[in-house]
Amino acid sequence: MRTSVILEVQNPKEFKQQLLSWSGQFREAQFLDSNEYHQNYTSFDAVLAVDAFTSIQTDEHNAFEDLKQYQQTTKDWLFGYLSYDLKNDTEALVSANFDGLHFPDLFFFQPKKLFLLKGNQLEIRYLNMCDDEIEEDLEEIRKQIIQQNQNSDQGEKLKIQQRISEERYIKKVTDMLSHIHRGDIYEANFCMEFFAENATIDPIVTYKSLNEISEPPFAVFFKNNKQYLLSASPERYLRKENDKIISQPIKGTAKRHPDSQTDEAIKQELLSNEKERSENIMIVDLVRNDLSRTATKASVLVEELCGAYTFKQVHHLISTVVSKVEKEKSAVEIIKTTFPMGSMTGAPKISAMKIIDELEETKRGLYSGAVGYFTPDNDFDFNVVIRSILYNQQNGYVSFSVGSAITSLSVPEKEYEECLLKAKAMREVLES
Repeated sequence: MRTSVILEVQNPKEFKQQLLSWSGQFREAQFLDSNEYHQNYTSFDAVLAVDAFTSIQTDEHNAFEDLKQYQQTTKDWLFGYLSYDLKNDTEALVSANFDGLHFPDLFFFQPKKLFLLKGNQLEIRYLNMCDDEIEEDLEEIRKQIIQQNQNSDQGEKLKIQQRISEERYIKKVTDMLSHIHRGDIYEANFCMEFFAENATIDPIVTYKSLNEISEPPFAVFFKNNKQYLLSASPERYLRKENDKIISQPIKGTAKRHPDSQTDEAIKQELLSNEKERSENIMIVDLVRNDLSRTATKASVLVEELCGAYTFKQVHHLISTVVSKVEKEKSAVEIIKTTFPMGSMTGAPKISAMKIIDELEETKRGLYSGAVGYFTPDNDFDFNVVIRSILYNQQNGYVSFSVGSAITSLSVPEKEYEECLLKAKAMREVLES
């Protein structure tokens, strides 16, 4: 059981930063920030969960069943992640590529302390065992001095390396195009890793720097002991509100321009671009098919197709696909039948994932997985882990990956340029 306290916060923006700063002392922490980005489906502006009372950590084997048991037993708020390689739990697939991060494939925790912020209203929900600490914690949070975004304690400048050279990238995308022209697949998301070894970074400062560059709606600071995710994700994977399921795949990207008229022209061109639209529509079809596996009859609908949305660095095409499910349907079952998300795999999904594993050189792990939470009411909300830095403090390994959708209209050199554009923010933050 949880004790609930509701308070007014005078300066929500500052309070969010104080919450984030305070969270660093805990072994487990998850901070979610919408950055006040306008969106149709949202419950909170920011959420912080810290200090595990219970947790589950496992590899891919039987992972969804273990999570289902854990979620149905605790019947409480749960925060954590699903790595991309859980695909091996649902299909006859493998992940044999190099892994420098060594994160568990799945991790969730039941927090002792939970903060839910919406506008000026803060709801605090502590497990009864520690509800006598609320006043003391609030005092400590308000005393937090906000760190400036300067990596003064970073040690030597990081040397970022690229796992796949430009020449090899073009060869691999050409191979993928051969699969498309043979009819093996219609589309696949091909990714490559950037990394640094023997690295020391300040996770909170790095997260704040990354978030400020793009201020996306699904930003996450996540900590599991020495393992960190610093995410500036613009994309929702899957949300459940009562009996409604919402998926919002992103496919289609164009760079912003400082001149407002030129910028608007770029946005309009993106809206009508045949290649970008075809990428998005193919994934919408895949998502519709995935959702239909748990949906009630004739309830899968496309609410919006290829809407153009503007972020600080890029414009994106985003579609919204929804469905209805039976009330008693397991939350984990809904996720399992749609995972991994279509925007990071391809179509047909299983064939695309097999080809991805053959051509990519790094195990994706948490990249292109999902981070989010379950509520006690069997609802959930998860992002897509993209535009993210992963850091294993124990072995000093820093990693970020980027990818793009390859279709029959793809030009390998242009896909490479798109990857470099997507890598720019992470590279800037780490090399600063």
